[in-house]
Amino acid sequence: MTEPSIADLIRQTAVHALHAAERLLPEWLPEGSRNGREWVARNIARGDRQAGSFGVSLDNGRWNDFADNEAHGGDLVSLLAYLRGCRQLEAAQEIDQRLGLGLFERQEPDPQRDAQRALAAEQARQEAERRSKEALEQLQLRQRQAAQQAAMLWGMAKPADHLHRYLQAKQVKPYTLRLLSQGRLLVPLCSDGHLVNLQIIHPSGDKRYLTGGRVQGCYSPLGRITEGGRLYVCEGWATGATLHAHTGDPVVCALSAGNLKAVAIAMRERYGAALDLVIAGDDDRQTQGNPGRTAANRAANAAEARVVFPEWPDDAPAELSDFNDLHLWRIQHREISA
Repeated sequence: MTEPSIADLIRQTAVHALHAAERLLPEWLPEGSRNGREWVARNIARGDRQAGSFGVSLDNGRWNDFADNEAHGGDLVSLLAYLRGCRQLEAAQEIDQRLGLGLFERQEPDPQRDAQRALAAEQARQEAERRSKEALEQLQLRQRQAAQQAAMLWGMAKPADHLHRYLQAKQVKPYTLRLLSQGRLLVPLCSDGHLVNLQIIHPSGDKRYLTGGRVQGCYSPLGRITEGGRLYVCEGWATGATLHAHTGDPVVCALSAGNLKAVAIAMRERYGAALDLVIAGDDDRQTQGNPGRTAANRAANAAEARVVFPEWPDDAPAELSDFNDLHLWRIQHREISA
């Protein structure tokens, strides 16, 4: 039997690494934590301040940083190479040594040993494939259950009052938002026009989604979208409500910077080239790398859309970052001037 190629050895290492993922990931990303079948952590390669956008699947090894389109990969070898800033061969050799696999050791040809390794690698591949399929089925089940819960809560809730503390703080109308007990606002998340999840906003401003619900590629709509008309895509719901009030145009809110690109692409695919698609980005001027502006530009490029940002007056504070911030500052500025 011929000696395996370097590419084969790297693939075999990735399979073994996946089986040891729950040992390796806490070592590589020690500030992370397990969330279901995913390891969620700060992206130490780009100096994340907090966890949230960077996750690694424990079922198939795929990893992704929703705040950085360049940061993604299909296995744990590529993940370690990304974190270490090295080649995949070097990452695979480090994993090989850590797990004591001996894959990269030079040995005399041994047909029986090689056959056993090939069989073990194939069995590991099949097991990883089975686990990946099972994980996908579980994910789809959780998403269906969350969509059912969203429909139930939405039906129970009443139209939101414009005097709600959060709406007053943001100085926006409630539009289609609904209200549950304890002052909890419900923001609908849709996919292809169907309710699939809810963002729940507490009076304090704290936000959360329904457990297991879809988020990526989903959006909260404001206004009626028409073919050939203009459509704004933004991050937060309050930003979207501000844009809708000031322009009269429909808006879809992605609810995070990491979701902007997926939502923009979905809108372009659904409504076609005639849609005047505009990404209304946040301008995180005081955050390293300005993630809001970066995400907006990437979304615009991917969806062939225009992009706009708040135009800050010279005396506007630097901590303001989105269109709702600008709206609130102008209200306060007018009150002071009066």
